[in-house]
Amino acid sequence: MSGDTLISGGTLLLPDGPQPGALLIRDGRIAAILPPGGTADAANRIDATGLMVLPGVIDIHCHIRSPAYPQRGTVASETAACAKGGITTVFEMPITDPCCNSPDRVALRRDHFGLTAHVDFGLYAAPVELTEAAFDALAATGIVALKIFTTPSPVGREHEFAGLAWPDAADQFRVLTLAARTGLPVVVHAEHPEILARAALDVASLDPAAASTHNAARPPLAEAMAVAQLLTMNMTAGAKLHIAHVTSAQTVDMLRRFAGTSDFTAETCPHYLSYTADDVARAGVCAKINPPVRHAADRDALWAALADGTIGHVTTDHAAFSAAEKAAHEKNFLTAPPGHPGTEVLLFTMLNAVSKGRLTLSQAVRLLSTAAADRFRLPNKGRLVVGATADIVLVDMARNSHMTEDTMLTAARHVARLSHGARFKGAVVQTILAGQTVWQGHLIGKPGLGRFTTPAEEIAG
Repeated sequence: MSGDTLISGGTLLLPDGPQPGALLIRDGRIAAILPPGGTADAANRIDATGLMVLPGVIDIHCHIRSPAYPQRGTVASETAACAKGGITTVFEMPITDPCCNSPDRVALRRDHFGLTAHVDFGLYAAPVELTEAAFDALAATGIVALKIFTTPSPVGREHEFAGLAWPDAADQFRVLTLAARTGLPVVVHAEHPEILARAALDVASLDPAAASTHNAARPPLAEAMAVAQLLTMNMTAGAKLHIAHVTSAQTVDMLRRFAGTSDFTAETCPHYLSYTADDVARAGVCAKINPPVRHAADRDALWAALADGTIGHVTTDHAAFSAAEKAAHEKNFLTAPPGHPGTEVLLFTMLNAVSKGRLTLSQAVRLLSTAAADRFRLPNKGRLVVGATADIVLVDMARNSHMTEDTMLTAARHVARLSHGARFKGAVVQTILAGQTVWQGHLIGKPGLGRFTTPAEEIAG
């Protein structure tokens, strides 16, 4: 037996759980899984002694926005940060200028990303026309899913949100029904527009410099009501509905109440799992995120929802802004741009949770990789099985990691204040994309190695 690379000496996180063994890689795929001490002819040998060998992370919710906003980073800078964080596939949201809402714009974005991406990428699109023909045309481009908001377009950002903003419930139902025809998931930023509109009036007299004002402006009730409405409609529409960035105990309760009523999944993010509104208050508007980071009880509810399967995905909602963009709204949580970088802390957050006993490593890998591959029909990703693409991350569970502004690769490192100084148990030693090392203590892979990732029909192995 022969191949290009043999990874030996480590513990493999296989579908049945952690097992000592070796991986043989040939032509960018896993050619064989060998027992401990197993060997094969390979020009390149990687000693993984003392390390866990995991499938690469799939980040299903990311905002890079290039090329429209170069001050916020480039495809090269933000996918380099992905590689550093053990992410081998990233899904880019359609919010850019103009919005990615047509086959032509999907093609332009695909070609732009393909020039310099350090990791594989999938693309979302927004359904600007609610017709069968328009949905079929978008599906034919190879997008991984559709994305909508249940809120109106932010004032001044209408071009970015054309096709994304559907605040009317009848339109949301139409989106769900049309998406069901294509078989593509529809991912929803869920906040109830009428609750938000009333909240905006209620906070008009509050101090905009207070993080609590932002929480009051986007209360958990808005999220929970929008989710309940979507889940009710989906009982008829039958779409593959996915609720983005769940933040609150109230919404977790709603997800549990609707369990089994339709085909839906949900995600949360590292910032909701790691921080509270008190941390946001200390970090200032750099830590403003929509929906907001909540309170300790909400954080605990999210961890419980991950443990029992109510929430099945953890993703970044990475959103890079420049220091100047955030500074222009210093002390105003109501007007500051919403978003925080997350690609370099996603895997570390989950490894740290494993070290603390919150989750098993198998649970963490499912939340970060396997569930994404299943939900978005990526047959050769998300698991270590023969025939799968050799997207692999080697991690040292015993090593400590310290996140600082100076060590981050994202162009938004200066505004990543929630992550500055963060310490984690666990470290990424090496990131491998289709059999090629792209990160090993520093960036190794050349820009352009990343490939356009599209849904398929069958699961490998």
